[in-house]
Amino acid sequence: MLLFFTLGLLIHFVFFASIFDIYFTSPLVHGMTPQFTPLPPPARRLVLFVADGLRADALYELDENGTSRAPFIRNIIMHEGSWGISHTRVPTESRPGHVALIAGFYEDVSAVAKGWKENPVEFDSLFNESKYTWSWGSPDILPMFAKGASGDHVYTYSYDAKREDFGAQDATKLDTWVFDNVKDFFHHARNNQSLFSKINEEKIVFFLHLLGIDTNGHAHRPSSRDYKDNIKKVDDGVKEIVSMFNHFYGNDGKTTFIFTSDHGMTDWGSHGAGHPSETLTPLVTWGAGIKYPQRVSAQQFDDAFLKEWRLENWKRLDVNQADIAPLMTSLIGVPFPLNSVGILPVDYLNNTDLFKAESMFTNAVQILEQFKVKMTQKKEVTLPFLFTPFKLLSDSKQFNILRKARSYIKHRKFDEVVSLCKELIHLALKGLSYYHTYDRFFLGVNVVIGFVGWISYASLLIIKSHSNLIKGVSKEVKKPSHLLPCSFVAIGILVAFFLLIQACPWKYYVYGLLPVPIWYAVLREFQVIQDLVASVLTYPLSHFVGYLLAFTLGIEVLVLSFFYRYMLTAGLTAFAAWPFLTRLWTRAKMTSLSWTFFSLLLAVFPLMPVVGRKPDISLVMGAGLLVLLLSLCVVTSLMKRKDSFIKEELLVHLLQVLSTVLSMYVVYSTQSSLLRKQGLPLMNQIISWATLASSLVVPLLSSPVLFQRLFSILLSLMSTYLLLSTGYEALFPLVLSFLMFVWINIEQETLQQSGVCCKQKLTSIQFSYNTDITQFRQLYLDDIRRAFFLVFFLVTAFFGTGNIASINSFDLASVYCFLTVFSPFMMGALMMWKILIPFVLVMCAFEAVQLTTQLSSKSLFLIVLVISDIMALHFFFLVKDYGSWLDIGTRQLLACTAWLFMYISASPNRLWMLTDPGLDLNLLHAIRACISHYVIVMSMTIFLVFLNGLAQLLTTKKLRLCGKPKSHFM
Repeated sequence: MLLFFTLGLLIHFVFFASIFDIYFTSPLVHGMTPQFTPLPPPARRLVLFVADGLRADALYELDENGTSRAPFIRNIIMHEGSWGISHTRVPTESRPGHVALIAGFYEDVSAVAKGWKENPVEFDSLFNESKYTWSWGSPDILPMFAKGASGDHVYTYSYDAKREDFGAQDATKLDTWVFDNVKDFFHHARNNQSLFSKINEEKIVFFLHLLGIDTNGHAHRPSSRDYKDNIKKVDDGVKEIVSMFNHFYGNDGKTTFIFTSDHGMTDWGSHGAGHPSETLTPLVTWGAGIKYPQRVSAQQFDDAFLKEWRLENWKRLDVNQADIAPLMTSLIGVPFPLNSVGILPVDYLNNTDLFKAESMFTNAVQILEQFKVKMTQKKEVTLPFLFTPFKLLSDSKQFNILRKARSYIKHRKFDEVVSLCKELIHLALKGLSYYHTYDRFFLGVNVVIGFVGWISYASLLIIKSHSNLIKGVSKEVKKPSHLLPCSFVAIGILVAFFLLIQACPWKYYVYGLLPVPIWYAVLREFQVIQDLVASVLTYPLSHFVGYLLAFTLGIEVLVLSFFYRYMLTAGLTAFAAWPFLTRLWTRAKMTSLSWTFFSLLLAVFPLMPVVGRKPDISLVMGAGLLVLLLSLCVVTSLMKRKDSFIKEELLVHLLQVLSTVLSMYVVYSTQSSLLRKQGLPLMNQIISWATLASSLVVPLLSSPVLFQRLFSILLSLMSTYLLLSTGYEALFPLVLSFLMFVWINIEQETLQQSGVCCKQKLTSIQFSYNTDITQFRQLYLDDIRRAFFLVFFLVTAFFGTGNIASINSFDLASVYCFLTVFSPFMMGALMMWKILIPFVLVMCAFEAVQLTTQLSSKSLFLIVLVISDIMALHFFFLVKDYGSWLDIGTRQLLACTAWLFMYISASPNRLWMLTDPGLDLNLLHAIRACISHYVIVMSMTIFLVFLNGLAQLLTTKKLRLCGKPKSHFM
């Protein structure tokens, strides 16, 4: 069986890796010729202000007194420049947003999976094409454009990351630091001849990254006074910088200013998804080469924003975020970034029609260059008779469009040039996507064939080795024909030869050849298949169809729950009715009523708003009081006992009571301190970390008797969970655990109802590390239900409060009891632990279910594996490589990894898989401010190995405070 687990692990790692090669390869190509407009640019220098996390409405709207929060920017809109909305593409995060702004393309997931702060893949940018670039701001953003830039001409000035303190008194100091350092820089330049000559060159860029608004938004939310006052601070700072530039350069009229944002922010202080508050960002431009304000009587936009902002009379020019990069390059006359897919917004330009037409033509040629390189690369590695070119943009059509555009320029038909070039750009972009996904169908078919084969083999193994379904059906065992292995060897050789002559990457050989041995293993069990068919035919057709429909419905509910949380409510409501649809109600009325009550109570959570949107500290304190009440009940029951180990047990539970009281105090005290803007008290921080560390040790001091150990685990983990909670989610582990306790009882009742004699009472069963229950019994049909319950509870543990399903609800306030200084790795690790605590509780309860039902963990694992793989196959067809991290990651959660945490949950040997020393680093990169749902899942599945091993450790390990080890527990 260990060999099967090992092979299964390897096979599924291949399925996991295939997603990267099918959906998440980098679309970037190299080898293009730089393209630039052959006419003099209007500006010598460009100043780019990026107010991180600034919503469009927050900048443009008037306050309650009818005045603007940014009077200088509003004056620019009305008297000096052009304005509009920059429509960002999800995921609305800082890195993708800045890449779109400065490099002109929308960063793909494969790049983010390889790194975050620096360039994980080589790409060209405005900064790289400039003569010199100076940048000031966050250490998280600036380095990724400096590293990899050709030559030594991109200079960065960053503050210490410790300045990003969400509990600090004033986050506007992040922006003040930038403005002050820019002023000092120019003051220093007057006395430094070398620097002075550099900043008087042409084709130079100054980049000011302003993080204060984003920090205040996360800490206090966009509706707060802090966020709005920060906008005023930024407006004042921009006014001073503009004045300084004009004075320094003698008002030469050769400076262009662009003010925008990388992304917006939701009302609850987060970003990452596609809500308009996140995707609508401001764009205000003025200076050299920028069109002056245009008064209009009507606009093309239907939304109500213009009237709310009282800007309906000033022409609004909207762009896509990637369009800003070609706009900036055309203004200072540098080559367009080689990988840019932005379309030049010519309406912003105040220049001759010839300049606009030539710039648009250059933009089209630059994107067409990418298309040509991509087509050539794909054509070189594809057999001629298998290569299908992109028909909408043939060589002749390219030539005709370019020739016609040149003719229009010659005859001064500039509007026709712009229109024709836009058509060429759209066709080239479609062609880029076509060739980028050229191999997707071939790879997808191979993975699906392998997936189906694996599911079939696992199902046959269950039937053959762990059930009585086919026992006695077949009277003789037929040996497989020698023709079968020869046929599969021939198929493998043909596949390998086909890949070889196309010079495919080595990974393609893995995906193409993997289905061959899998299906060989399936067809070797042809006798089992025959016996299964014969056995099924002996059952009434209505029973078979009924079981199949129930199983299919259950799978679909689980799949839909990944998109619609209320499906968990539907499933839990069905669970509540389950005892009344069976004979359980007549056998165990109190247990059935308890099951129904807690199922319905748990069903409420998926209907509530996702965690983070509406914090309520009183609910956290209420949950703490319930934990205290539960602790006191346990202590009272212990005091009634009369055994020699009562003192040690009492000490353990008193420690847990003290831990709960301290957690409640820290939550309340920290909240009060942050409201007063006094930061996180050091003592609170020490208590929080000590509570987190002790929560994994204290349960090991308690008795290994089943319910006593489970209660101890719950009480210890709840202390940490309270410290990480901001609202109603603090109640979730309590309700989930109570349902788990009832599940343990009700599963033993169902086992007795089916006629299996239970060897021990629940009150006397102990967790033991060496317990071996594989000899107890074979699988019954009802064990499929048990496996389904486990899968459902695991999904509920993850999605019940919206922590994973709504990754955009991530609230930094959840970790304020531990730290407030921005530390993405540490904050992400704490948030991940909070998310996984309910999962650990389910795993610990499942350890008890296996004991009480005398069920083999190996056999149940196989059922769970089949269920999760069916779900994974379903999700495989829903994977997409665009959208928010939520859109991408949700489909990946099962497509690549659901099988793994199910695999670990039932496997008796888990810790052996923890062999990768890079797992922690991968996890930390994945959690980076909860930005990449996809990467979180990618790392989390491996991390779950540790958590499930921890669940087994928490239930079976026993530590002694003093004295000799116990030989028996009551």
